[in-house]
Amino acid sequence: QLHLRESGGGVARPGDSLRLSCEAPMVRYGVAAMGWYRQVPGKQRELVATITFDDVVNYGDFARGRFTITRNNDTMDWWLQMNSLQPEDTGVYYCYCDRYGTVYWGQGTQVTVSS
Repeated sequence: QLHLRESGGGVARPGDSLRLSCEAPMVRYGVAAMGWYRQVPGKQRELVATITFDDVVNYGDFARGRFTITRNNDTMDWWLQMNSLQPEDTGVYYCYCDRYGTVYWGQGTQVTVSS
């Protein structure tokens, strides 16, 4: 069983930035993709950002231009830089990775954007 360690999040004001981190301890190979999904109130879980082992990046429409996903394959850490946050970005953000066809999830971290 792979346990992802997720950190970051918190409370921000509109226009602020936050950075989420995720790591897959003891994993150095076999990960096809990694990224984040989020669960915002009243909506289904949706894709925030994903990056594949060969650096193909995809963002949810709301994230494009504001959020940036990066990763370090040597340490199996990845990050989500979120800029220009808005109240509608409030929700629980879950990191994930796809390793050998099995998807593993982080515990989720709350992001609250409020003035």
